[in-house]
Amino acid sequence: MSGAMQAQAIPEQALPAWRRAVLKVGSNLLAADGGGLTPHYAKALAGFIQASRDAGRQVVLVSSGAVAAGRAQLRAHAPSGGDLAARQALAALGQAPMIALWQSLSPRPVAQVLLTHDDLRNRRRYLNARATLRELLALDVLPVVNENDTVAVDELKLGDNDNLAAIVAALVDADLLLIASDIDALYTADPRRDPTAVPLGRVEALTPEVLAMAGGSGSSVGTGGMRTKLEAAAKAAAAGVPTALFSGRNEDAARALVHGRLRGTYFAVARSRMQARKYWLRHAPAAPGRIHVDEGAVRALTGGRASLLPGGVRDVSGEFHRGDLVEIVDAAGHPVARGLCQYGDGEVRRLAGRHSRDIEAVLGYSYGSEIVHRDDLATLADIETTGEIDA
Repeated sequence: MSGAMQAQAIPEQALPAWRRAVLKVGSNLLAADGGGLTPHYAKALAGFIQASRDAGRQVVLVSSGAVAAGRAQLRAHAPSGGDLAARQALAALGQAPMIALWQSLSPRPVAQVLLTHDDLRNRRRYLNARATLRELLALDVLPVVNENDTVAVDELKLGDNDNLAAIVAALVDADLLLIASDIDALYTADPRRDPTAVPLGRVEALTPEVLAMAGGSGSSVGTGGMRTKLEAAAKAAAAGVPTALFSGRNEDAARALVHGRLRGTYFAVARSRMQARKYWLRHAPAAPGRIHVDEGAVRALTGGRASLLPGGVRDVSGEFHRGDLVEIVDAAGHPVARGLCQYGDGEVRRLAGRHSRDIEAVLGYSYGSEIVHRDDLATLADIETTGEIDA
């Protein structure tokens, strides 16, 4: 069944408005039949990225294809087995041509960002990765994220970049996760085996019944690594990010995305991205340290979407590290907010009461002008009356 034939059976639907998206492109859309990489399908996807940029939107690209590119570089000398060290070597060799492919299709600079799951589990490295991606987007650069396969131990497996894309979507506060696949939607069964299989235009919740439609992990029932795509959609949904699955082999589907239309499956979320993030900040375990702030900072934090700046800090109690979730309290010690701190306790003590422009002069370096960025902060003003975050 061809992608074009399948696409005709799927009704087109409107996508919600979005400002920032993560687009995941698998190696099956980039690998040429004779080996190496081909721009055949990538052209339309690159066109969507550029059109989004022209419309004032931002796209972070998560791209596979390095192993396939590395194997083509060696040609007859490429290792044929699935040995981990060999695949890591192929990934290292193929990173440059994979980036070169996307640069050849992009009129603006392309930057490579290599991540592992450990980078995103470690709080300090998480903040570093987050700051780097934010700065690249601010500089109007297209970030191309890939898993750092050359040092990964167990992540080199089918579809892992699907899950990485979901994590990146949460990392950059994306409004939407787009997964370009070799199949155009989630079907009720494998359409190659079951002629009665029906494409689903919208999935409200990833129930066990929906997951069963993709088969087990590594199962022949799953199509195009569908199981990992549903796992990614579930991860994104937990962060309040909806997912859109579509065929990356269908140029019409890519063009429809430019106009805010989806030909594929839309995975909805129960709460918004901001609600999900605020809820996590409210309930996640905090470090034992506290940041004491003045009345002006209390008013700024509780009155709107303001970051905590050095000038509003009066004192620090306890210990915490860069990236820790800390409580922010007023002069009487009452909780005002919670957030991920950009600096450790010793650094915050030295910066207390200072202007943001003095950070580098005081510390000799800077992680940013905020002690806690507003996107990493949840206020607690209504906690005693509602028990929830007012997002």
